[in-house]
Order: sequence, then structure tokens, then C-alpha cells
Amino acid sequence: MKQITGITKQESFRLSRMTDRTEEGAFVRAEGAVHRVRNLGEVVFVVLRQRDGLIQTVFDRKRFEESGEIREGGALRTEGRIRREGRAPGGAEIIVEKAQVLSVPAASLPLPVDRNIRTASLEARLDHRAISLRNMKERAVFRIQEGLVRGFRDYLYGQGFTEIHTPKLGAKGAEGGANIFKLSYFHKPAVLAQSPQFYKQMLVGVFDRVFETGPVFRAEKHNTRRHLNEYTSLDLEMGYIDSMEEIMETETEYLRYAMALLNREYERELKLLNCELPRIASIPALRFDEAKKLVAELYGRPARAPYDLEPEEEELIGRYGREHLNSDFVFITHYPSKKRPFYAMDDPEDSRFTLSFDLLCRGVEVTTGGQRIHDYGMLRKKMEARGMSEEGMEGYLEAFRCGMPPHGGLGIGLERLTVQLLGEDNVREGSLFPRDMGRLTP
Repeated sequence: MKQITGITKQESFRLSRMTDRTEEGAFVRAEGAVHRVRNLGEVVFVVLRQRDGLIQTVFDRKRFEESGEIREGGALRTEGRIRREGRAPGGAEIIVEKAQVLSVPAASLPLPVDRNIRTASLEARLDHRAISLRNMKERAVFRIQEGLVRGFRDYLYGQGFTEIHTPKLGAKGAEGGANIFKLSYFHKPAVLAQSPQFYKQMLVGVFDRVFETGPVFRAEKHNTRRHLNEYTSLDLEMGYIDSMEEIMETETEYLRYAMALLNREYERELKLLNCELPRIASIPALRFDEAKKLVAELYGRPARAPYDLEPEEEELIGRYGREHLNSDFVFITHYPSKKRPFYAMDDPEDSRFTLSFDLLCRGVEVTTGGQRIHDYGMLRKKMEARGMSEEGMEGYLEAFRCGMPPHGGLGIGLERLTVQLLGEDNVREGSLFPRDMGRLTP
């Protein structure tokens, strides 16, 4: 009987293992996807794509022809000796002595993954997403995105948060409104979660501090460069707070932590994408009403929507942040109560406004957060004032009836944050497989 004791020693050579001390002429084995083939006659260069980058292998003509069908898109294992070469990816190449074809593609690639894939339209790249993501720049976007999620988790673990996983099927939407996907759940009405809001609030009464990274669903009939109908939200909720500023401070520290992590461990991807991340010493905060007035006066843009910021206003606030505040991020605080959900705490000094905020990154909202109502009587009173039913919310309300601490939290749109940091124009660029009004595949 065979016993499985753990991972056996990895023998494959990877670019990340290359150091200045790696010996010239060292015999190694390397495997990967065939990213590019350059046949120069007597010499053939085959570039392999590995999880941590590209590595160049060099065949003489005879060995290349004897090795079988080596085509872009296939998989290949090679054995040979390392040779330093400054023009090769990573500064070295492998002179192949033996090769084994692991797979041969049955069709040609529909997109040029080894070249500038942006020559193809975004729609074409999304139609062939499993292939377009093989492009090194396309792939690098999601390595950066990985770093943002990793930073979120690592930072919050260090601050005493507990990671949770909440249902995505429910009886009622947390945000209310019409942007809810409705479905039949064993012949009962149900909805897809707009956010984990109710659950993370309830669990503050259990763990004090919680966070989650997961999908949320919005049935918004917007087909714009800013909107997705399924996106990933980085959510946190923290108890025993004194003000919404504590939530804003926590996000500021997270962003500072994440930028440092990306600069330290994702340098290759940042360089490939020609991206310089923001430096965050502090983040300025403007009140909602002051920000609207400032934009109207400074840029001659009259305010039209009294209870929200229009996209153009957000862009102008982002411009003001860069030009006058030396910041790519700007907090907008004290949104009108009419715009915020029922659980948002009203400003005790002026109940027309809430103790809530958005965070704009380079002129686009990437975060919504604030302090929540924790008093059961106050929560019920606000629900009654809005004509809300308690049906489907019994468990949520029970947590408050049995006592909850002062608390607040936020939700960060991962795709929006990714594309804003990288200077992309469309939020779909930050989604592996976007779901919008017209796309359910691939």
C-alpha cells in the first residue's frame, strides 16, 4: 500500500529561484506553457510561461525537430544547462539537451497572447477570456489584485479581526431598493445578497471585529465602465467604536499596508504594467455638502443631484485631491440620510445627514462605509419611518433586541480599486470573468 507523506521535493527550475549565485552551466529541468516560438533556422528560441514569469529555452534545429510538435499554447518539459543572457527574460536561458512535449493544442490561439493583446477589443478579450489571461500583462492585473486581497486579510488578522463566510442567498436584501436579483428558493421567494451587511453586523455581537472577502450581486441596469452586476467586496465591521473616523483610519492603514506589500512583493507586475502606486501619508476628508459646493464653485459645474455625487462630480473631486491636496484618495463624509440605508446612523447634530462616508480613488468611488445604528429602538423607529416591513429580517433584528455594541464598517469594491490603481478605464479590466447586463459567459 502506498503512503502519501506530503509534498515531494520540487525539482523544476523556476525564474523566481534564479539568483546571482546560480551557477553558469548548472543542469536544470524546466516546464511550462509554450508562450512563444522563434524559429531562426539553426537556432529555435522557445519561451515558456510559468506561474512566476517567462523563461527562455534554446534548441538547436535538430533537437527541436526531433522533440515533437512544439506549438504556442502547448505544454513542454525541458532539461538543460543555464546560460547567462542579459537579453533573455530574467537574464538567463536554458540550453536544451532534452525535451518532452506534454500537450499539443488542437487549435490555433484566437488572440496574440505573446504580444500586445490590447490590439484586440475588450469584448474580444472577454469572449476568449481563458486565452487572453495568458498574456503577461493581463495576468499581472490579477496578481496585483491578489496582493490587495492578501493585504486586506493580513492587515486585519493583525488587528484582531475574525474572517467570516456569510450566505449569498437570503430572504431580503440588505440595501433595499430595486437592484435585487430575485429567484425561487424551493418555491419560496429569495434574493442574491447585495452585501454581507446584516450578517457582519450580527457577528460583531459575537466576535467584535469581523471581515469577509466574497461576491455580491447588484441588479443595476447600468451598462457603464463603472458597473458590474457581480463583483468582489472586501468587507469589515468593527465593534466598540466611538466614531466613524475609526473606520476611516482602519481603511487608511489597510491601504498603506497594501501599497507597501505590493511594492515589496509584486515589483515585477508593477513594472510590467508601468504602474506607480500612490503614496499614502494621510487621506483628506471633505463633507458631502462642502464637496458639492467646492466643485460647483471651483470648476463651474452646477450641482444637480442633491442627495448623491454624480460621476462627473467624483471625477472633479479626484482632480481637486490631486491638484490641491496632493492625494489620490479623498474621503467624502456625512452623506444625506435619504441616500443611505436605514441602518446608517444619523448625525446627532443634523439628522438630515449620516455618519457615513465614501472613499474616492482617483475620482471614482471605491468604498462605502460608516457608523451603524446599534440601538434597537432607534433602528425600529427608522424602519417604521421608511415604511419597512420586518419580514425576512427577524434574525437580524433579534441581535439588536438582545443588545449590540456601537459599531461600524465598510465595503471596498475590489475590481474598482484594482483598475483605479492601475489606471485602467473600465472596471471589467479588473474582473477575471465579468458579469454585466449582457454577459453570462464564459
